[in-house]
Amino acid sequence: MADAPLTIAVVGAGAWGSALASVCCRTDHRVLLWGRDAKLVAAINARHENPGYLPGIPLDEAIVATDRLAGLAAARLCLLVVPAQALRAVAEELDDVLGADVPVVLCAKGIEARTHKLMTEVAAEALPGRPLAVLSGPTFAAEVARGLPTAVALASHDRDLAARLVVTLGSRSFRPYLSDDPLGAEIAGAVKNVLAIACGIVAGRQLGDNARAALITRGLVEMSRLVLARGGKAETLMGLAGLGDLTLTCTATQSRNYSFGVALGRGDGVAAALATSRGVVEGRFSAAATLEMAAGLRVEMPICAAVDAVVNRGADLEQTIAGLLGRPFKAEGFSA
Repeated sequence: MADAPLTIAVVGAGAWGSALASVCCRTDHRVLLWGRDAKLVAAINARHENPGYLPGIPLDEAIVATDRLAGLAAARLCLLVVPAQALRAVAEELDDVLGADVPVVLCAKGIEARTHKLMTEVAAEALPGRPLAVLSGPTFAAEVARGLPTAVALASHDRDLAARLVVTLGSRSFRPYLSDDPLGAEIAGAVKNVLAIACGIVAGRQLGDNARAALITRGLVEMSRLVLARGGKAETLMGLAGLGDLTLTCTATQSRNYSFGVALGRGDGVAAALATSRGVVEGRFSAAATLEMAAGLRVEMPICAAVDAVVNRGADLEQTIAGLLGRPFKAEGFSA
Protein backbone atom coordinates (compact mmCIF):
# COMPACT_ATOMS: atom_id res chain seq x y z
CA MET A 1 0.00 0.00 0.00
CA ALA A 2 2.86 2.40 0.71
CA ASP A 3 5.37 1.33 -1.97
CA ALA A 4 4.09 4.00 -4.39
CA PRO A 5 1.94 7.10 -4.03
CA LEU A 6 -1.76 6.30 -3.72
CA THR A 7 -4.93 8.15 -4.61
CA ILE A 8 -6.61 8.61 -1.24
CA ALA A 9 -10.21 9.73 -0.81
CA VAL A 10 -10.91 11.77 2.32
CA VAL A 11 -14.68 11.88 2.70
CA GLY A 12 -15.73 14.86 4.78
CA ALA A 13 -14.41 18.40 4.35
CA GLY A 14 -14.82 19.58 7.91
CA ALA A 15 -11.90 20.44 10.17
CA TRP A 16 -10.80 16.85 10.80
CA GLY A 17 -11.20 15.75 7.18
CA SER A 18 -9.19 18.72 5.94
CA ALA A 19 -6.46 18.06 8.51
CA LEU A 20 -6.24 14.40 7.50
CA ALA A 21 -6.06 15.40 3.85
CA SER A 22 -2.94 17.40 4.70
CA VAL A 23 -1.55 14.40 6.60
CA CYS A 24 -1.91 12.26 3.48
CA CYS A 25 -0.19 14.86 1.32
CA ARG A 26 2.81 14.91 3.66
CA THR A 27 3.52 11.32 2.66
CA ASP A 28 3.29 12.26 -1.04
CA HIS A 29 -0.09 10.73 -1.84
CA ARG A 30 -2.69 12.21 -4.19
CA VAL A 31 -5.65 13.38 -2.14
CA LEU A 32 -9.26 13.87 -3.18
CA LEU A 33 -11.24 15.68 -0.48
CA TRP A 34 -15.03 15.37 -0.70
CA GLY A 35 -17.43 17.86 0.83
CA ARG A 36 -21.15 18.34 0.34
CA ASP A 37 -20.96 22.16 0.28
CA ALA A 38 -20.01 23.28 -3.24
CA LYS A 39 -19.05 26.78 -2.06
CA LEU A 40 -16.70 25.38 0.57
CA VAL A 41 -15.17 23.00 -1.99
CA ALA A 42 -14.55 25.90 -4.37
CA ALA A 43 -12.96 27.93 -1.59
CA ILE A 44 -10.60 25.09 -0.64
CA ASN A 45 -9.48 24.69 -4.26
CA ALA A 46 -9.05 28.42 -4.81
CA ARG A 47 -7.50 29.44 -1.49
CA HIS A 48 -5.87 26.19 -0.25
CA GLU A 49 -7.55 26.83 3.06
CA ASN A 50 -10.79 25.70 4.68
CA PRO A 51 -12.36 29.06 5.64
CA GLY A 52 -15.38 27.44 7.26
CA TYR A 53 -13.59 25.11 9.67
CA LEU A 54 -9.85 25.87 9.72
CA PRO A 55 -9.57 29.58 8.88
CA GLY A 56 -6.07 30.90 8.54
CA ILE A 57 -4.41 27.47 8.37
CA PRO A 58 -2.86 26.67 4.97
CA LEU A 59 -3.77 23.34 3.39
CA ASP A 60 -1.47 21.45 1.05
CA GLU A 61 -1.87 22.76 -2.49
CA ALA A 62 -1.93 19.17 -3.79
CA ILE A 63 -5.36 18.57 -2.20
CA VAL A 64 -8.14 18.48 -4.81
CA ALA A 65 -11.58 19.11 -3.32
CA THR A 66 -14.80 17.90 -4.96
CA ASP A 67 -18.50 17.82 -4.17
CA ARG A 68 -19.06 14.73 -6.36
CA LEU A 69 -18.74 11.35 -4.69
CA ALA A 70 -18.41 9.80 -8.14
CA GLY A 71 -15.14 11.68 -8.48
CA LEU A 72 -13.60 9.40 -5.85
CA ALA A 73 -13.76 6.25 -7.99
CA ALA A 74 -9.99 6.17 -8.54
CA ALA A 75 -9.23 6.01 -4.81
CA ARG A 76 -7.24 3.05 -3.47
CA LEU A 77 -7.79 4.04 0.15
CA CYS A 78 -10.71 5.88 1.78
CA LEU A 79 -10.72 7.87 5.01
CA LEU A 80 -14.33 8.28 6.11
CA VAL A 81 -14.52 11.45 8.20
CA VAL A 82 -18.19 12.51 8.10
CA PRO A 83 -20.02 12.87 11.46
CA ALA A 84 -21.21 9.63 13.01
CA GLN A 85 -24.91 10.32 12.43
CA ALA A 86 -24.32 10.94 8.70
CA LEU A 87 -21.93 8.06 8.13
CA ARG A 88 -24.45 5.43 7.01
CA ALA A 89 -26.06 7.60 4.34
CA VAL A 90 -22.73 8.70 2.88
CA ALA A 91 -21.27 5.19 3.03
CA GLU A 92 -24.28 3.77 1.19
CA GLU A 93 -23.63 6.24 -1.62
CA LEU A 94 -19.94 5.34 -1.61
CA ASP A 95 -20.73 1.66 -2.02
CA ASP A 96 -21.36 2.22 -5.73
CA VAL A 97 -18.19 4.30 -6.11
CA LEU A 98 -15.37 2.57 -4.25
CA GLY A 99 -13.70 -0.58 -5.50
CA ALA A 100 -14.70 -3.75 -3.70
CA ASP A 101 -11.24 -4.18 -2.14
CA VAL A 102 -10.59 -0.54 -1.13
CA PRO A 103 -9.73 -0.28 2.60
CA VAL A 104 -11.86 2.16 4.59
CA VAL A 105 -10.50 3.93 7.67
CA LEU A 106 -13.22 5.15 10.02
CA CYS A 107 -12.24 8.48 11.56
CA ALA A 108 -15.57 9.59 13.08
CA LYS A 109 -16.18 9.01 16.79
CA GLY A 110 -19.67 8.14 17.90
CA ILE A 111 -22.51 5.65 18.05
CA GLU A 112 -25.37 5.67 15.56
CA ALA A 113 -28.30 7.09 17.54
CA ARG A 114 -31.03 5.20 15.69
CA THR A 115 -29.50 1.72 15.87
CA HIS A 116 -26.95 2.09 18.72
CA LYS A 117 -24.34 0.56 16.41
CA LEU A 118 -20.64 1.39 16.29
CA MET A 119 -19.14 2.91 13.16
CA THR A 120 -17.49 -0.37 12.14
CA GLU A 121 -20.88 -2.08 12.37
CA VAL A 122 -22.51 0.63 10.28
CA ALA A 123 -19.71 0.53 7.69
CA ALA A 124 -19.84 -3.27 7.46
CA GLU A 125 -23.50 -2.98 6.48
CA ALA A 126 -23.19 0.01 4.16
CA LEU A 127 -19.84 -0.94 2.55
CA PRO A 128 -19.90 -4.75 2.64
CA GLY A 129 -16.65 -6.57 2.06
CA ARG A 130 -14.30 -3.60 2.40
CA PRO A 131 -11.36 -4.00 4.79
CA LEU A 132 -11.98 -1.75 7.81
CA ALA A 133 -9.78 0.08 10.29
CA VAL A 134 -10.39 2.67 13.00
CA LEU A 135 -8.30 5.80 13.54
CA SER A 136 -8.71 7.33 16.98
CA GLY A 137 -6.76 9.18 19.64
CA PRO A 138 -6.06 12.64 21.09
CA THR A 139 -6.35 14.87 18.03
CA PHE A 140 -7.39 18.46 17.60
CA ALA A 141 -7.74 19.11 13.89
CA ALA A 142 -6.11 22.54 13.88
CA GLU A 143 -2.92 21.20 15.46
CA VAL A 144 -2.77 18.28 13.03
CA ALA A 145 -3.31 20.63 10.09
CA ARG A 146 -0.45 22.83 11.30
CA GLY A 147 1.85 19.82 11.44
CA LEU A 148 2.25 19.78 15.22
CA PRO A 149 3.30 16.43 16.71
CA THR A 150 0.36 14.04 17.10
CA ALA A 151 0.05 10.35 17.99
CA VAL A 152 -3.00 8.21 17.17
CA ALA A 153 -4.15 4.61 17.43
CA LEU A 154 -4.79 2.72 14.20
CA ALA A 155 -6.91 -0.31 15.04
CA SER A 156 -7.98 -3.25 12.90
CA HIS A 157 -8.59 -6.97 13.25
CA ASP A 158 -6.39 -7.28 10.15
CA ARG A 159 -2.91 -6.63 11.51
CA ASP A 160 -1.32 -6.58 8.05
CA LEU A 161 -3.79 -3.90 6.92
CA ALA A 162 -3.12 -1.81 10.03
CA ALA A 163 0.63 -2.11 9.52
CA ARG A 164 0.32 -0.97 5.90
CA LEU A 165 -1.83 1.96 6.96
CA VAL A 166 0.74 3.03 9.54
CA VAL A 167 3.36 3.25 6.81
CA THR A 168 0.95 4.98 4.42
CA LEU A 169 -0.19 7.68 6.86
CA GLY A 170 2.69 7.96 9.30
CA SER A 171 5.23 10.77 9.31
CA ARG A 172 7.48 12.59 11.79
CA SER A 173 4.57 14.74 12.95
CA PHE A 174 1.74 12.16 12.65
CA ARG A 175 2.57 8.93 14.44
CA PRO A 176 0.08 6.05 14.29
CA TYR A 177 0.39 3.18 16.79
CA LEU A 178 -0.93 -0.27 15.94
CA SER A 179 -3.91 -1.75 17.79
CA ASP A 180 -5.90 -4.93 17.26
CA ASP A 181 -8.90 -3.66 19.26
CA PRO A 182 -11.13 -1.54 17.00
CA LEU A 183 -14.14 -2.20 19.26
CA GLY A 184 -12.38 -0.78 22.31
CA ALA A 185 -11.09 2.19 20.35
CA GLU A 186 -14.57 2.95 19.04
CA ILE A 187 -16.37 2.72 22.37
CA ALA A 188 -13.70 4.82 24.08
CA GLY A 189 -13.94 7.43 21.33
CA ALA A 190 -17.70 7.68 21.69
CA VAL A 191 -17.88 7.69 25.50
CA LYS A 192 -15.14 10.29 25.93
CA ASN A 193 -17.37 12.81 24.13
CA VAL A 194 -20.09 12.25 26.74
CA LEU A 195 -17.58 12.64 29.55
CA ALA A 196 -16.21 15.81 27.93
CA ILE A 197 -19.67 17.38 28.23
CA ALA A 198 -19.67 16.48 31.93
CA CYS A 199 -16.22 18.02 32.43
CA GLY A 200 -17.32 21.15 30.60
CA ILE A 201 -20.28 21.47 32.94
CA VAL A 202 -17.89 21.22 35.90
CA ALA A 203 -15.77 24.03 34.43
CA GLY A 204 -18.75 26.20 33.57
CA ARG A 205 -20.19 25.69 37.05
CA GLN A 206 -16.79 26.56 38.57
CA LEU A 207 -16.71 23.38 40.62
CA GLY A 208 -12.92 23.27 40.54
CA ASP A 209 -10.02 21.30 39.10
CA ASN A 210 -10.32 18.61 41.79
CA ALA A 211 -13.85 17.84 40.62
CA ARG A 212 -12.76 17.67 36.97
CA ALA A 213 -9.89 15.30 37.78
CA ALA A 214 -12.25 13.08 39.75
CA LEU A 215 -14.76 13.12 36.90
CA ILE A 216 -12.14 12.11 34.34
CA THR A 217 -10.95 9.28 36.57
CA ARG A 218 -14.40 7.94 37.41
CA GLY A 219 -15.44 8.47 33.79
CA LEU A 220 -12.56 6.25 32.73
CA VAL A 221 -13.98 3.58 35.04
CA GLU A 222 -17.36 3.84 33.32
CA MET A 223 -15.73 3.66 29.91
CA SER A 224 -13.73 0.63 31.03
CA ARG A 225 -16.80 -1.23 32.26
CA LEU A 226 -18.49 -0.87 28.90
CA VAL A 227 -15.43 -1.69 26.79
CA LEU A 228 -14.66 -4.82 28.79
CA ALA A 229 -18.29 -5.92 28.82
CA ARG A 230 -18.37 -5.72 25.02
CA GLY A 231 -15.16 -7.73 24.71
CA GLY A 232 -12.65 -4.93 24.24
CA LYS A 233 -9.20 -4.85 25.83
CA ALA A 234 -8.00 -3.12 28.99
CA GLU A 235 -4.79 -2.07 27.20
CA THR A 236 -6.83 0.07 24.81
CA LEU A 237 -8.20 2.06 27.72
CA MET A 238 -4.71 2.95 28.92
CA GLY A 239 -3.58 3.95 25.43
CA LEU A 240 -4.07 6.78 22.96
CA ALA A 241 -7.66 5.86 22.05
CA GLY A 242 -8.62 5.65 25.73
CA LEU A 243 -6.88 7.73 28.36
CA GLY A 244 -5.08 9.88 25.80
CA ASP A 245 -8.22 10.99 23.97
CA LEU A 246 -10.21 11.31 27.20
CA THR A 247 -7.64 13.58 28.81
CA LEU A 248 -7.40 15.89 25.80
CA THR A 249 -11.13 16.19 25.17
CA CYS A 250 -11.97 16.79 28.82
CA THR A 251 -9.49 19.61 29.40
CA ALA A 252 -9.49 21.93 26.39
CA THR A 253 -11.95 24.44 24.96
CA GLN A 254 -10.99 23.33 21.44
CA SER A 255 -13.27 20.35 22.13
CA ARG A 256 -16.82 21.03 20.90
CA ASN A 257 -18.25 18.68 23.51
CA TYR A 258 -16.32 20.30 26.34
CA SER A 259 -17.28 23.81 25.19
CA PHE A 260 -20.92 22.75 24.93
CA GLY A 261 -20.72 21.52 28.52
CA VAL A 262 -19.12 24.79 29.66
CA ALA A 263 -22.06 26.72 28.17
CA LEU A 264 -24.51 24.45 29.98
CA GLY A 265 -22.63 24.89 33.24
CA ARG A 266 -22.78 28.66 32.90
CA GLY A 267 -26.54 28.50 32.63
CA ASP A 268 -27.27 28.31 28.90
CA GLY A 269 -30.07 26.01 27.82
CA VAL A 270 -29.34 23.08 25.54
CA ALA A 271 -30.60 24.86 22.41
CA ALA A 272 -28.56 27.99 23.15
CA ALA A 273 -25.42 25.98 23.90
CA LEU A 274 -25.80 24.02 20.66
CA ALA A 275 -26.31 27.22 18.67
CA THR A 276 -22.84 28.47 19.62
CA SER A 277 -21.06 25.24 18.60
CA ARG A 278 -18.98 25.13 15.40
CA GLY A 279 -19.89 21.63 14.30
CA VAL A 280 -21.67 18.56 15.62
CA VAL A 281 -21.72 17.96 19.38
CA GLU A 282 -21.46 14.19 19.02
CA GLY A 283 -21.59 13.50 22.75
CA ARG A 284 -25.23 14.50 22.85
CA PHE A 285 -26.14 11.63 20.51
CA SER A 286 -23.68 9.20 22.05
CA ALA A 287 -25.03 9.74 25.58
CA ALA A 288 -28.37 8.07 24.90
CA ALA A 289 -26.87 5.38 22.67
CA THR A 290 -24.18 4.59 25.25
CA LEU A 291 -26.77 4.07 27.96
CA GLU A 292 -28.85 1.79 25.72
CA MET A 293 -25.77 -0.31 25.06
CA ALA A 294 -24.85 -0.32 28.74
CA ALA A 295 -28.34 -1.32 29.82
CA GLY A 296 -28.26 -4.37 27.58
CA LEU A 297 -25.01 -5.43 29.27
CA ARG A 298 -26.11 -4.44 32.79
CA VAL A 299 -23.27 -1.93 33.03
CA GLU A 300 -23.67 1.00 35.41
CA MET A 301 -22.64 4.41 34.01
CA PRO A 302 -23.93 7.15 36.37
CA ILE A 303 -21.93 10.04 34.89
CA CYS A 304 -23.08 9.24 31.35
CA ALA A 305 -26.62 8.82 32.65
CA ALA A 306 -26.45 12.27 34.26
CA VAL A 307 -25.26 13.86 31.00
CA ASP A 308 -28.02 12.16 29.05
CA ALA A 309 -30.62 13.32 31.58
CA VAL A 310 -29.52 16.95 31.22
CA VAL A 311 -28.92 17.19 27.47
CA ASN A 312 -31.65 14.85 26.18
CA ARG A 313 -34.32 14.58 28.86
CA GLY A 314 -34.65 18.07 30.28
CA ALA A 315 -33.36 17.25 33.76
CA ASP A 316 -32.49 20.11 36.10
CA LEU A 317 -28.73 20.58 36.13
CA GLU A 318 -28.42 21.48 39.82
CA GLN A 319 -30.50 18.52 40.93
CA THR A 320 -28.57 16.17 38.64
CA ILE A 321 -25.24 17.30 40.10
CA ALA A 322 -26.64 16.88 43.61
CA GLY A 323 -27.75 13.38 42.70
CA LEU A 324 -24.25 12.41 41.58
CA LEU A 325 -22.65 13.87 44.70
CA GLY A 326 -25.17 12.07 46.88
CA ARG A 327 -24.42 8.59 45.54
CA PRO A 328 -23.27 5.97 48.07
CA PHE A 329 -19.54 5.69 48.75
CA LYS A 330 -17.89 2.75 47.00
CA ALA A 331 -14.52 1.11 46.52
CA GLU A 332 -12.36 2.20 43.61
CA GLY A 333 -12.13 -0.15 40.64
CA PHE A 334 -13.74 -1.21 37.38
CA SER A 335 -16.39 -3.24 39.21
CA ALA A 336 -17.13 -0.60 41.85
